[in-house]
Amino acid sequence: MSEAGDTKGWQRLRQRAAALAAALAVAFGLGLFGLDRLDHAFPPPLDLAQDYSREVVDRHGEPLRIFANGQGRWRLKADLDRVDPQFVAMLIAYEDKRFYAHHGVDPLAMARSVGQLLQHGRIVSGGSTITMQVARLVEPREERSLLAKARQTLRALQIERRLSKREILELYLTLAPYGGNLEGVRSASLAWFGREPRKLTLSQSALLVALPQSPEARRPDRHRENARLARSRVIERMQRAGLFNEGEAADSARDTIPALRLAMPTLAPHLAQLALDRDPKKLRHQTTLDAGLQARFEAVVGEGALRNGPRITAALVAADIKTGEIVARVGSAGFLDDGRSGWVDMTSALRSPGSTLKPFIYGLAIEDGLVAPETLISDRPEDFGGYRPTNFDMTYQGDVTVREALQRSLNVPAIRLLDSLGPSRFVLRLKRAGVTLTLPEGERPGLSLGLGGAGISLVDLVQLYANLAAGNGEPLALGDGIERLAGPLGGAPMLSRVASWHVGDMLSGIPNPSGSRPLRIAWKTGTSYGYRDAWAIGYDGKHVIGVWVGRADNGAVPGITGATTAGPILFAAFDSAGMGNEPLPKAPAGAVRIEQAQLPDPLLRFSPGQVAPAAISARGEVLDIAFPQSGAALEVSAPNQGTVSPVILKLQGGRPPFRLLANGKPSGPVSRTRQLVWKPEGLGFQRLTVLDANGSARSVDISLQMEGL
Repeated sequence: MSEAGDTKGWQRLRQRAAALAAALAVAFGLGLFGLDRLDHAFPPPLDLAQDYSREVVDRHGEPLRIFANGQGRWRLKADLDRVDPQFVAMLIAYEDKRFYAHHGVDPLAMARSVGQLLQHGRIVSGGSTITMQVARLVEPREERSLLAKARQTLRALQIERRLSKREILELYLTLAPYGGNLEGVRSASLAWFGREPRKLTLSQSALLVALPQSPEARRPDRHRENARLARSRVIERMQRAGLFNEGEAADSARDTIPALRLAMPTLAPHLAQLALDRDPKKLRHQTTLDAGLQARFEAVVGEGALRNGPRITAALVAADIKTGEIVARVGSAGFLDDGRSGWVDMTSALRSPGSTLKPFIYGLAIEDGLVAPETLISDRPEDFGGYRPTNFDMTYQGDVTVREALQRSLNVPAIRLLDSLGPSRFVLRLKRAGVTLTLPEGERPGLSLGLGGAGISLVDLVQLYANLAAGNGEPLALGDGIERLAGPLGGAPMLSRVASWHVGDMLSGIPNPSGSRPLRIAWKTGTSYGYRDAWAIGYDGKHVIGVWVGRADNGAVPGITGATTAGPILFAAFDSAGMGNEPLPKAPAGAVRIEQAQLPDPLLRFSPGQVAPAAISARGEVLDIAFPQSGAALEVSAPNQGTVSPVILKLQGGRPPFRLLANGKPSGPVSRTRQLVWKPEGLGFQRLTVLDANGSARSVDISLQMEGL
């Protein structure tokens, strides 16, 4: 080029620089004198930037699932308190070191930019502040003209008048581009590093500072060398600024650049979709789930279903027995698996529970004093008014103990007890735990309930077992924070503490599935009629987990059983989460293992004629405890240290002789009078049960307190 041409080129450059400086000066001046009027007439379009991604998070705030916004972009709202402070310091030092001092426009940076343009003939560094970049992000424009720059400057002044520095910084960290459809530091950190930006390495922070300046040209998955060079420039400048020492800078420069973009979290898809459907406008949906447990259990359920065939799916619910909070909820073995109908949430589907309700039959029978764990009960063919239950293997064991009958899941003994208790009463007792069984239309509760003749969801079944496991006497509802809330239900307990403990003690003796690691849990299985549902539910001292296996279309799966199909998944779930070692609840007062030889006569063998809670005496009177009444609080004295004064029980009806059980344990000799003397062993809540010669029983719950207190 000729000397004349060079001269003309410099003249044009100087003219552009002068025009740029003049335009910015005019814009700045007009902004200072007319912002009030401008704000009213042309407010910045901040509302357009609020098209955020929706997220569903776990109990700790970790993302379970993130939904793209209406434009198909991953745009997560940033919270400065949840972003690494070191990264924020680097960003401000690199992009806008006088961010906290200026009012949207930095005149010094503008002057430096113009001077560098004049000196080098090209733009060396921009004069845009973070606020000006926010203005460009909320109102993007393709053209790069002086008018566009002036407009951006005015918008920055407007934004500074409307938002605090913190809000401006958060808006930038929400909208800044990081390649592809990634917007904001949270989306970028999750996609490039698989972590929230709460704690970043120095090299990760440097890369995130560099990407927004040229997000497509520096995408780590497509242009790794460009990304590395851009990161190195940030590291070098941060070292000169004193944010890095020489060793940190060298180590950071050697760190690898991520080669792949990671997928956004997609855990708990059924619950996440339900949350979004219920409140589409809410940005953040909080659940009680634990992301770590959810991920482990989804893997366990997927592997378990895969072992059992292409059409088989599975579901799992895990909950904390102390709080009722659901910590994992796996609706299927693959949300996107059409062959398994993965979109169907099998944790809420109504299915036949098989034998999984048997423990509650035995618990109610123990509470009523009909049986004890070592009571003998007949496992022989029986006709219950036309209903003839058979055992799963079509064999009968003769006389067995109640413990053996439950552990071996024998059908006939369970139906014998349900027949004595009454199916309607049994259904009402389960309602105390907030669970209502679904019966076929027009049908009343019948004996088939004991073998799965009703509908129940996995969540509700786990709720029943959570109440059994807790043994605290206070009914508890399970909750996931979205569909249902956890917490006390109020009212009477589903089962007494003593009965719950006895049931758990019996269930803890069931052998583990073959090949599974031994665990210290109480558990029960169930298989529905026609091999449509396989269940396994277990608990330790802290958690309860329920597993269902079958087909979403209710098709039969020949050969599946709770023990061989669902049981291994249950144990694998406990094992994968490091659960199954928390000791089961200790025996409450009055809950003792009584050998068969020590049982009172009415509890030696269960007779079908035993009716709970009362039977008619020879005089036509029902056995009843006239005093004390259930719920009474009695004051007692302590005549001698370590003793409590006796309590007199007054009976009505029934057939002598009478046997008194205190907290499930025989107390005192049998009596032929209707006045029994009970010598308490301590204060507090007590359960008294009286048995008569007919085998009928009546129980009361009372509390004892020291006289004068």
